[in-house]
Amino acid sequence: MTRLILSTGNIMTSGPSIIRRPGADRSNLELTSSLRSNFIAAQQDLSPPLSATNGNGSTSDSETESPGRPPASVWTRRDGSDYYIPTIDWSMSGLSEEPSQYDVTVKLFYLPGADIKHRAQYAKDAIKLVLKELGVQTIDLLIVSYPGMSFEGDCEWEADKKNSSQGNDEEEVASWPVFEEFYQQGVVKKLGLAEYGSEKLSRFMSRVKVRPKVDQVNVKDCCNVPPPLLKLAKLEGIELLVHNDCTDVLPSGTLRELLGQGAKGAGVLSESKRGLDGMKGDLTPNWVVKYTAVVRDRGVIENKGYFAVAELRE
Repeated sequence: MTRLILSTGNIMTSGPSIIRRPGADRSNLELTSSLRSNFIAAQQDLSPPLSATNGNGSTSDSETESPGRPPASVWTRRDGSDYYIPTIDWSMSGLSEEPSQYDVTVKLFYLPGADIKHRAQYAKDAIKLVLKELGVQTIDLLIVSYPGMSFEGDCEWEADKKNSSQGNDEEEVASWPVFEEFYQQGVVKKLGLAEYGSEKLSRFMSRVKVRPKVDQVNVKDCCNVPPPLLKLAKLEGIELLVHNDCTDVLPSGTLRELLGQGAKGAGVLSESKRGLDGMKGDLTPNWVVKYTAVVRDRGVIENKGYFAVAELRE
């Protein structure tokens, strides 16, 4: 089994953005476009000079690539069973100011189809990558997004009611101790959940040791935050945040397209129908983590990006 580690790098390359910027992209569109841009940048930056090629921009490597695209071995890196797409130069990581000057928010998406037994390790891997990328020791807010959760309905009351039967309470509660551990160790200062209605949230809080302090909800389909959730949040001191993220942020088909041999693909995975070589096997996206570092006194985002991890069983 090979673990594919995809990264966007800092997507705020065109300058810092004001936090309250309207009309931000949904997370799945932002993720896929940012990954694709980072792949292209790495291919361009790490390609050998023309003198090292056969004159038309391609090398003599046995990998068959589309015209103008360098072999994956040029711009990716293997480290045991881990395969970094693209190669990460950790010496370029870190923030420009002292870590104490930032608010760091992280959102971890557990993806449908990933092995539930490994959720604790997924969380540890995700946090490790983010801390290394930002060069910090702590995270101010960590939000956990479990699959199968949403607010959908003709009104906020209906959405809250439908939400009560979504997801899987047992699996979600069983996955929480690793986040309590982060909190108790001081790695994370505040924990949060995504897409929890009043009934789900009430049940969850009654069964965990460290309660979430934030509930992040997407109310685009029901317009308003459900009144029962507002009442519970006020009673329990829960901060409600609104977002526009997608629940299934990286479907398997989307990931195959990103890594495939098509015009917009990275050329990492094989495509037998076109006779193009690459990695072969069953691909399962496991998790995605989004991180944001905001300069406190200026209210601007200095660093924002994603990591995504999938398993390839060859």
